[in-house]
Amino acid sequence: MPRKVYIHTFGCQMNVHDSEKMAGILKAGGYAEAANTEDADLIIFNTCSIRQKAEQKFRSELGRIKLLKTKNPLLKIAVAGCIAQQRGRDILKRSPHVDYVFGPQNIHKLSAMLTTNAMVCIEDNPEIQHTDLPAERKENVKAWVSIMYGCNNFCSYCIVPYTRGRERSRPSQNIYKEIHELAEKGFKEVTLLGQNVNSYNSDTNFPGLLRKIDTIKGVERIRFVTSHPRDLSDELILCIKELPKTCEHIHLPLQSGSGRILKLMNRGYTYEDYLEKVRKLKESIPRIAITTDLIAGFPSETDNDHSMTIKALRSIEFDGIFAFKFSPRQGTKAAEMEGSINEEIKSQWLNEILGLQDDITLRKNEALKGTLQEVLVEGASKKDKGKITGRTRTNKIVNFEGDESLIGKLVNVEIRMAMRHSLEGRLTSQSQ
Repeated sequence: MPRKVYIHTFGCQMNVHDSEKMAGILKAGGYAEAANTEDADLIIFNTCSIRQKAEQKFRSELGRIKLLKTKNPLLKIAVAGCIAQQRGRDILKRSPHVDYVFGPQNIHKLSAMLTTNAMVCIEDNPEIQHTDLPAERKENVKAWVSIMYGCNNFCSYCIVPYTRGRERSRPSQNIYKEIHELAEKGFKEVTLLGQNVNSYNSDTNFPGLLRKIDTIKGVERIRFVTSHPRDLSDELILCIKELPKTCEHIHLPLQSGSGRILKLMNRGYTYEDYLEKVRKLKESIPRIAITTDLIAGFPSETDNDHSMTIKALRSIEFDGIFAFKFSPRQGTKAAEMEGSINEEIKSQWLNEILGLQDDITLRKNEALKGTLQEVLVEGASKKDKGKITGRTRTNKIVNFEGDESLIGKLVNVEIRMAMRHSLEGRLTSQSQ
């Protein structure tokens, strides 16, 4: 009987892909996937420290699993990810039922760690950029591909530079090789991952990397996250416009419409700078979809600052947003700032942001009714039995009736109905 592992992932796309790498390493070492924690010989919590809510969920799960280990003393428990990097030794001290703690920069040492009784592996590890790890992907149409690690920006609210280290770019030939192999396995779409892909800098810059990947036969679509507005270049905008495989969608975090708050956040751009980037994007690529991140209730934020964010939403008209209440993270400058905002006010501001954006998103989606959209079919719809689902080039979810044999194919779909978070359509033809 093979040993079994259960991986519980919290947080962002990078954590999801890190978990795929862990699964790949463990599969190569003889592990099989466990259906649940009770069936596992090894449980890994891949943690996120970006917001308090994700950390609370992890703490709750870690406490629950303590009872499981009491019943099964042979069970091994590992804590990975950003919380592990930030508080590794404290986790082992406070939670003696945990056997291993390792940060995002030390995933490649997982096999070696499992041969020890207890180990903390959280050192800054530059070699991660040169380490190509096997990834056990659950999907077979889309794939995440890391192109760089770490961050140099030190936004005042963000813990990432402290948990994932400084920026390190993977060699472009390693990335090309990984994506070429994915294409040979039948993957049709790749999403390039980095805290700030715009600052990718190995033997080429990010636009150069996109041009290289665009030549890979079998890959139909290229996406990327995340783009820092300060580093969004005219050359990259030209790539999105010209490269047939690069999708017309960009996630461009604004965080606030107030110049004063942006300065306190240490974002490195003004609101006017951001607007100019948006103007260039829309002028060059009229159909582009722009999504963003916003924080409600940053320290010392006033009603006037909040109203500027509302004004920005109305002016820019994003296709979608990810908005959250400010969550102070220990070790960041923002956690020490004066002017903490009442939770009730944070919630009020967040609801105003989300409510306005819901109206904008619905209006933009309704404008697509009657249009023909190219959709990459990703799988069976989770909500509508008998329907399949996919995404447009602009990253809109589309559900429609069709056979599951179309999964992995590009098809043309006429949009018939629009909701806030998805579209309904009718299959008209197969693109290719």
